Amino acid sequence: MANLKEVRTRISSTQSTQQITKAMKMVSATKLRKAQQAITQMRPYADKLNGILQNLADSAKDESSVQGYFEHREVQNVLLIVNSSDRGLCGGFNSNITKEVSSLLKTTYAGKNVEVKFLGKKAYEFFKRHSFKMDTSAIAAFQNLNADDVFNIGGNVIADFLNGKYDEVRVVYNKFKNAATQIVTVEKLLPVELEAFETEKAEQGKYLADFVFEPTQKDLLFTIIPRAVKTQLYRTMLDSQASEHGSRMVAMDKATENAGELIYDLKLQYNQARQAAITTEILEIVGGAAALEG
Repeated sequence: MANLKEVRTRISSTQSTQQITKAMKMVSATKLRKAQQAITQMRPYADKLNGILQNLADSAKDESSVQGYFEHREVQNVLLIVNSSDRGLCGGFNSNITKEVSSLLKTTYAGKNVEVKFLGKKAYEFFKRHSFKMDTSAIAAFQNLNADDVFNIGGNVIADFLNGKYDEVRVVYNKFKNAATQIVTVEKLLPVELEAFETEKAEQGKYLADFVFEPTQKDLLFTIIPRAVKTQLYRTMLDSQASEHGSRMVAMDKATENAGELIYDLKLQYNQARQAAITTEILEIVGGAAALEG
């Protein structure tokens, strides 16, 4: 059994760790509320944008100026945009992302020319020794997440797709469901799946051919389609950010709970060792007294 000093040191160390994890849990809870609020505020805008695109879906197929957004080519050159965190201590948040990317590289995109664009440091730190092409130009995107910077990133990705650098662009991220549940999601960013808008439009019964658009449908399409793609990318990053804070909050809550259990066990061990030491001292005193009487 460890001596009393060692046990006291472990108790003190564990209590300090527990205070840190408890503080990190509170910070993550505050950040999670802000991240959830950001998603809630953006959702009506994204829904309205998609609604307008639904109404223009028929025109989009015939409009040559925007057909490049919907062009399905033979997939040889792929861009994977990978959302991860800049810091650890968030449970399986980052490991789930790296597992999904590894699976895509070995199965879906085996034999393809794949470039991975990292948003966040942790995924890059995991893959940095691999041989595929990597883009770290936006690796600090989550340090000060805002729509303008994300739209600039999205604009560059769109330009590369239209110029033929990539045949397909997908985003890998953790979709936020609640604080305890994050779903690893692979979402196609480009080419735009126009059929999805047409299906949703048909299900809702919105055939609005008698609309008069101002400006023209061509001008609207030229503006709305790239904005919808950029908004989709921004939404995935907001989801990822909320998922990170939720995952860290749960992980730190569990760590705090585990530290409490460890402290309880160490105190029990300390009391047993202390009792054993006291008992040994009493026996020595009694033995010494008996020896003197003899």
